[in-house]
Amino acid sequence: MKELRIQGTERDDHGGGPPRWVWILVAVIVVLALLAGGGWWWWRQSQVPEVETANAQARGGAGGGNAVLQATGYVTARRSATVSTQITGTLTEVLFEEGDRIAKGQVLARLEDAALRASLAMAQANVKSAQANVVATQAQLAQAQSDLRRQDELSASGMTTKQAAEQARTAVNAYTAQVEARRREADAAMAQAAQAQVNFDYTIVKAPFAGVITAKAAQVGEIVSPLSAGGGFTRTGVGTIVDMDSLEIDVDVNEAYIGQVKGDMPAEAVLDAYPDWRIPAHVIAVVPSADRGKATVKVRVALEQKDQRVVPDMGVRVSFLAPKQTGQVAPPPGVLVPKSAVVTRDGAEVVFVVVGQNAAARKVKQGTPVGAQAVVLDGLKPGEPIVVNPPEDLKDGGQIRLVASGK
Repeated sequence: MKELRIQGTERDDHGGGPPRWVWILVAVIVVLALLAGGGWWWWRQSQVPEVETANAQARGGAGGGNAVLQATGYVTARRSATVSTQITGTLTEVLFEEGDRIAKGQVLARLEDAALRASLAMAQANVKSAQANVVATQAQLAQAQSDLRRQDELSASGMTTKQAAEQARTAVNAYTAQVEARRREADAAMAQAAQAQVNFDYTIVKAPFAGVITAKAAQVGEIVSPLSAGGGFTRTGVGTIVDMDSLEIDVDVNEAYIGQVKGDMPAEAVLDAYPDWRIPAHVIAVVPSADRGKATVKVRVALEQKDQRVVPDMGVRVSFLAPKQTGQVAPPPGVLVPKSAVVTRDGAEVVFVVVGQNAAARKVKQGTPVGAQAVVLDGLKPGEPIVVNPPEDLKDGGQIRLVASGK
């Protein structure tokens, strides 16, 4: 049995099968082949260009008119205020947070008011004291007038001298003057109390109009001042309020096309955040001033629908529409695409249409551009996905990688 085991071992080591190093060599070759294949695949993927896409858009707007011009801009608030205090003080209460809706006159914050409250109480006490002096002096005047009447009666009957009657009359005149003086003192005390009340009211910050808080600029314990005090330790505002009913759009229109925009012109707005939501709008005014650096003119556009989704500083695209026509009017021919989507290949104007993971070159015919967009009269259909800014080496049928979809 021992000899048989030894013979078996010898057959495993020196028998007719391939040596062990052959199997190791085969395994190494397989691993190298897999690595080479993966490297080739990665290289091929790295050669596929990444492209941005957009959809060809049908001409015409939901507002019933045709788009004659497009421009981009931002939502702005015509009524916005950074609320601050009218005196310097330390915040003891801040009664709002960002996003809160507030009413006109609502209390937003309070300052430390111990000193001003004491001043107000002293001024109100002075008013009461002055008013009491007026009442006392009026009582003395009434007594003097009674004495004068008795002296006049006694003088008429000869029972007293005229000098006593004159003295009584002088006392009446003196008390009359004193009453007037006390009234003036009471008026001055009331004015001081009113001033103290105003100063005390300055410790309470109220909303100047209804709106939404968009920024909270100070916290309890911080010093707030209406004036800027260097050093960075003093706040100049408590918060920012925006009247959401005053939202409108500011767009910059190229000065070469500004002649197409008129007051009250119908328009349509599309927010970047909600590309499928078309908002009816109209032109408020063309601001009579141009930006020399950008060669643009600002146009104010009103939104005809108010919605809580619209917030300040949102990006927006505005289509200026031709006036509505009576009766049925056929839409203008062609589709709108970004100008950068139309390129020249072999002497012909083409647009690359996305077909799966490839780009197919379509020969197109252009019309008169509309603002920043090209008008393709033939070769494209509305809704077809196209390549924006196609690489120079992109050919018909070339493979592509999609990185974003345009609006």
